[in-house]
Amino acid sequence: MKTTPLHETHRSAGARLVDFAGWDMPLHYGSQLEEHHAVRRDAGMFDTSHMLAIDIEGTGARAFLRYALANNVDRLTTPGKAQYSCLLTEDGGVLDDLIVYFFAEDFFRVIVNAGTADGDFAWLGGLRARIAPALSLRPRRDLAMIAVQGPNAREKTWAALPDLRAASEPLGVFFGVRVGAGSAERFIARTGYTGEDGFEVLVPNARAVDAWKRLAQAGVRPCGLGARDTLRLEAGMNLYGHEMDATVTPLECGLAWTVDLKSQRDFVGKQALLARPPLRQLVGLVLPPRGGVLRAGQVVHTAQGAGVITSGTFSPTLGQSVALARVPLGVAPGDSVQVAVRDKHLEASVVKPPFARHGKSMLPAMEIH
Repeated sequence: MKTTPLHETHRSAGARLVDFAGWDMPLHYGSQLEEHHAVRRDAGMFDTSHMLAIDIEGTGARAFLRYALANNVDRLTTPGKAQYSCLLTEDGGVLDDLIVYFFAEDFFRVIVNAGTADGDFAWLGGLRARIAPALSLRPRRDLAMIAVQGPNAREKTWAALPDLRAASEPLGVFFGVRVGAGSAERFIARTGYTGEDGFEVLVPNARAVDAWKRLAQAGVRPCGLGARDTLRLEAGMNLYGHEMDATVTPLECGLAWTVDLKSQRDFVGKQALLARPPLRQLVGLVLPPRGGVLRAGQVVHTAQGAGVITSGTFSPTLGQSVALARVPLGVAPGDSVQVAVRDKHLEASVVKPPFARHGKSMLPAMEIH
């Protein structure tokens, strides 16, 4: 399996390592529950170096991304501003979700998921060969990535890496900044995948272990993929291969807000989306406390027809089970549905995600008692 520059650090810390999209990654360091609470209540960090930054440079970079992405990069006008978007197939299915950063008219950076990184790079390369052969696409496997998340994440990052404070303290949410250049470049963005504030920090591979150890000494708790999944699910965030894939359009997985269908701009998959109105939608489900645990793949029975849970778990923050589910249009927050769990049908309430963010419940009061 592939390994990140922090692999031996994880092994030395006693992490339980698992195969994630071909990468040997930490699932937890002893207690997934404590790691989850650390992020909601204080600060935790994740090795996300298995993800890939791709630099897109050259004249016409904006025009290339204007056609390649479902969201409209013309909205990015301030250097460092980030935007969430998707790569789509010609049929409108989701190849991947990503974040794109604008640095200059001839320089953008996209960060894509680990499991789809090779395919994304090949897809972008094929599109470049067809419409913008002069552009440079550079995979940044020379950069490691650490996500520091939680209410105290920024202060603890600055304590550990004080030379990044001046550049990162002014950052608004969904902004990033490059510090240094060339082989010494570091990049810090006020983004994340947990529903908490914090940073995603990219450093040269050779500096990753030192940065990780400094963060740990500053009181940032190492966290694994287990806590990352429960945190992102509480925050109502999609996971590729669960809420979305090439068979699902962004209009059917809660990502319609990332798709620009109103402007005259054309993009890959646009015509298919216009010709294929959604029949399904993504909703949140919640069980009462001690009501059981919802899991991916369970069938959801609604008055409008059957659906399926795409991700489900027990929420440590809420003390009850929550899920994301793809169900027919017409199912609305406040409805009750039946979820088939083994030989039982459990009654669940439909809610609008997220379930929890910034350490607090986002559920209606009627759902948490």
